[in-house]
Amino acid sequence: MKDNKLDIRAFLDADEKKDLLRLLTAGSVDDGKSTLIGRLLFDSKKLYEDQLQALERDSKRVGNAGAGEIDYALLLDGLKAEREEGITIDVAYRYFSTNQRKFIIADTPGHEQYTRNMITGGSTANLAIILVDARAGVITQTRRHTFLVSLLGIKHIVLAVNKMDLVDFSQEVFEKIKSEYLSLTTQLGIEDVTCFPISAKKGDNVVEKSERTPWYGGISLLEYLETVPIHRDRNMDDFRYPVQYVLRPNLDFRGFCGKIASGIIRKGDEIVALPSMKRSRVKSIVTYEGELDEAFCPQSVTLCLEDEIDISRGEMIVRPDNLPHIGRSFETMLVWMDEEPMNRGKQFFLKHNTNTTRATIDRVEYRVDVNTMERLEGKDFRLNEIGCVSITTAKTLFFDSYKDNRATGAFILIDPITNNTSAVGMIVRPLEESETQELDIPTLDLPKLGIGAEHYETIDKAVRELERQGLEVKVIK
Repeated sequence: MKDNKLDIRAFLDADEKKDLLRLLTAGSVDDGKSTLIGRLLFDSKKLYEDQLQALERDSKRVGNAGAGEIDYALLLDGLKAEREEGITIDVAYRYFSTNQRKFIIADTPGHEQYTRNMITGGSTANLAIILVDARAGVITQTRRHTFLVSLLGIKHIVLAVNKMDLVDFSQEVFEKIKSEYLSLTTQLGIEDVTCFPISAKKGDNVVEKSERTPWYGGISLLEYLETVPIHRDRNMDDFRYPVQYVLRPNLDFRGFCGKIASGIIRKGDEIVALPSMKRSRVKSIVTYEGELDEAFCPQSVTLCLEDEIDISRGEMIVRPDNLPHIGRSFETMLVWMDEEPMNRGKQFFLKHNTNTTRATIDRVEYRVDVNTMERLEGKDFRLNEIGCVSITTAKTLFFDSYKDNRATGAFILIDPITNNTSAVGMIVRPLEESETQELDIPTLDLPKLGIGAEHYETIDKAVRELERQGLEVKVIK
């Protein structure tokens, strides 16, 4: 009995230690995205018996795979409209695991009108599977989705040439599509691209190698997903710790809670708090399970410091020899996600990690035609449009470029009236003061107002509270 308990515990421990691969699928309408994911779930035997029964029943009733065939897409297309139209509308997430790895798959829509849904599904992905119909080859939708994937900073791309059974598993067709696609990814600067000839409906090269492609010398798609190295995708060089909460349960404990956005921190390491630039050392790293000697992204921990430093939510702890950009103006790629068109006269709320501030869009540098990747003249964006803009914030932010650090290089703009997410942004670079349009920020000149030093502490607390609400006040002492 004890041995059985030990075996179960060892199994659970091993299962918990598996790494997690987040991936998305993208492609044109009816290229087989949902079918491919359904086939992965079905062939890897990760479906429960009631799911299989429901799948067989629904395939007979509303399936599009043909008489007597199972429609694997129904595992993903859950909305009534999706089943009626045979398309994906919303992002569908599915979880499964194998002996090697855990997976979260985002099945994203192929229609251009659902670009914002694809951006949402890809924001946390490590890998993207771009599906291509072997009969159609690389089309405009393929180029558009590949551009979006490169914009999101996804480092691993899989080109799945689907429906190979409809072209008699022709090597010539596969090699032609592969060559054209690699030419596209080279232009976009994408380095890690792997191509697979598959049939999602029949299962060829999805979970097992197919005998119908003897000319293909690679591994199956699932085997690749289980082994693709993703541990280097996270930024372990730049330590960034946005403070989420100050924990003070009693007089003897004061810690700063948050999630490590990037990098590694060790007990005894020297740190600097932004924006105060005050230095200290890490006294302890506390978690629910106990203290740690070191922690790394994306762990959530509480940092206790050797010195009493005033740090609040929205501020950041970093290393003194490795600072992020500190400023209020930057150039960014922006994806417009609101039904209401952009209004540059409006002040938005900008949410960046745990920091919230007011922000205005100063300039639209250009828009991108996502079908041709051509840069168009700058004008206000409409739903699903993408381009480059300059933004100025009311409060100082601590950020990196998105290509260097996805965690500290991304933000969202929120409409202050409707509370809708207006846009998502990927920061390109900081801007100099000469390149920006300044916001009017109220100034509080304490000596002119006759306010003495004995009131400074109270005023500082009031100013910090305003900053937490996204407002900034300049104080002259």
